[in-house]
Amino acid sequence: MTAAGTLRGGRAGTAPDGCQAARVRPYSLTGGRTRFGHVLLVETFVAALDAWEEEQERADGGTGPAPLAARVVPEVRAIVGLCRRLRSVAEVSALLKMPLGVVRVLLGDLADQGRIRVYGTGYPDGRPDRALLERVLSGLRRL
Repeated sequence: MTAAGTLRGGRAGTAPDGCQAARVRPYSLTGGRTRFGHVLLVETFVAALDAWEEEQERADGGTGPAPLAARVVPEVRAIVGLCRRLRSVAEVSALLKMPLGVVRVLLGDLADQGRIRVYGTGYPDGRPDRALLERVLSGLRRL
């Protein structure tokens, strides 16, 4: 059996429909963790901080063990790449075809490392303003 393992009757590393299987099962990327330290609702926006990678490269002075891109797992690199443009948590999950819980944990880790910025929802208690909801409902009724 390979590191990817077998997938429901398919050969090791190959999904039953013939597509190449993921290198690592999604929840192994988080070490089984399901909690995250930031408020990451599906509509929460996140964006990469470009300065972080530049600072890391300068700090290494090119003498580090490997370039930054080589030390980061591909899924994390993909998240940072997608977040170069402002994206919602749900968008990142959908575009990478990864479970929302896994993406939330990885985004939380990236935010803790200063690699992405998490933009608040604007509601201190996590619930939207009633007046805003009424305006949205009114607009929907006019349609």
